[in-house]
Parts: sequence; C-alpha cells; structure tokens
Amino acid sequence: MFDVETFELTKKFGDLIAVNSVSLKIESGEIFGLLGPNGAGKSTLVRLLCGLLKPTSGSAIVGGFSITEEPEKVKKIIGYMSQRFGLYDDLTVEENISFYAGIYLNDRKLAKQRTEEIIEQLSFQKYRKTLAMHLSGGWRQRLSFATAIVHEPKIVFLDEPTSGVDPVSRRQFWDLVYQLSAKGKTVLVTTHYMDEAERCNRVAFISQGKILAVDPPTEIKQKYMRGEVINIIPDDLMFCYNVLSSLDFIEDIGIFGDSIHIVVQNADEKISEIENFLRRKNLMFKRIEKIQPSIEDVFVALTKNKSSSTS
Repeated sequence: MFDVETFELTKKFGDLIAVNSVSLKIESGEIFGLLGPNGAGKSTLVRLLCGLLKPTSGSAIVGGFSITEEPEKVKKIIGYMSQRFGLYDDLTVEENISFYAGIYLNDRKLAKQRTEEIIEQLSFQKYRKTLAMHLSGGWRQRLSFATAIVHEPKIVFLDEPTSGVDPVSRRQFWDLVYQLSAKGKTVLVTTHYMDEAERCNRVAFISQGKILAVDPPTEIKQKYMRGEVINIIPDDLMFCYNVLSSLDFIEDIGIFGDSIHIVVQNADEKISEIENFLRRKNLMFKRIEKIQPSIEDVFVALTKNKSSSTS
C-alpha cells in the first residue's frame, strides 16, 4: 500500500521548472529519503505534497487524498517540519507544543494529554518552561519536530531537518525518526547530507527538479556506479587533483574532503600504476586504496551522466 503517489508532478515558477514531471510511490511505514543539493527542488516537492503549493501540472495522492482537490484533508493527516525554525521564540517549549496541539486536535483535553506525552517522549521535562529563543540548535530542532508530530499524523514530511546542527544532534534526531517509523508512520525526509541516505529504506536522487534514481541505498550503489573507486589522500590536494586529471584511463575524479576519489575500471590493477605515476611526479601521498563507493560518489556520477546526455 502506498501513502504517497505522484503522477508527472510539475511546478514552474515563470521559466524555472522547480519540479519536473516527478512520479514516485512511497510505501506505508517507509523512511523515504529525497536527496539533492540546494536548489534541486526538494522543498518545492515537499510543499506540493503538503498541499501548500498548487502544481502547474500533474497530480499526487497523499494518504488517499488528492493534493489539488482535497488539500485540507491532506493537511489533517500529515505533519510538516520546515527547514526554517517556524516556532514562537517568545513562548516556552510547553506553550509551543500546546499551541500546535490545540490547532491540530481541536480538543482541549486531548491536546493537553498529547502535550504531556510529547514532553516526556522527547525528554523536554527540564526545558518545558524555557523560552524557545534560549534553546540550542539541537533542542530547537527537536521542538520543531515535536510540533510536527504532536497530533500523531499518519505521514510526516521533514524538510532538511538536520541542516545546521552538530553531528551528535543529527544522530539523536535520526533516533527519533526511527522511533516514528517503528510506530508505522510514513516519513519523507529531504537532505543534502549524502551520508543520511544510508539511514533510509529507499532514496530518490533529485537534480534540477528531476528524479534521477529511486532505490534502496545498497541497490543504488550496485545499479548506478559504473566502475570502482580509488581513494587517495595526497599532501597537496589541488595540485595532485590537477595532475591526476590528465590520466586517460580515469573515468571520473572528484574531491571529497581531504581525499581524491577516482573512478576506474579494475581498481586493483590501476592502483600500482597510479602510485608509480605520482612518484614520478614527486607527489607525496598518505594513502591510496580501493574503497566501496559512497552514496555521494553515485550521485556525482549520476548528475554527470545526466549533464552529458542532455548536452
């Protein structure tokens, strides 16, 4: 059973195609990741699915309701956490949660009950009287999450929820997402952190408004990574990158932090050839090894393939 289905969903802003003929199916209880760089169309797609934007063309069904014909019914069964902190800074944690519980539930007794449950569930006891403006980034994020799920929605949309928070807070936040999924909730999460794809049941890569691939993370790597990856940690990153780019057997090359990733056929054979090449050029390196491709490697390869096919 699918909780979200889109059919050639498209959104244009003037000449800009923000979402380009997107067709997706998201299963009930699934953690579905929408990955792509800033400006790829992730947030626009989420806002369409939440009934906050009208599509230019195409359609979508969310929780059994049409986003164009029944947007108010859609809004009642979903939770939405935007990438901007949209809470009230001059209200306490308890007041923020209570406010949203009252709006969503329209039942004072149930709203009070859910407020207390969320405060306990998300460990807000010692912060319940703290103004939102005085919370750290991680706790502000958690509070935003609390207001999105206080009414126990069937489907939850999390738009860049971990953007701008520290690694520990990111990990803790994903624990909350897993807890939500364990209760049978469907979660769609957008992110530009490629490592977060590993945490999802399935992921979709989006670039320039178009979906490039949809699959479980392990299958994405197997299906779309053409070649093997060699990781090099050189002393002089940029100079080494420029020199290695001249090798004709390299299918792709990119910088990942302090490393260079090279895509080749038969990495085991090519490693010694690359080592000898670097030594002849008097280029020192700390490490050179064959590695498993990361989700980011696959995404870069996909976007380059797309660019070359459309040029």
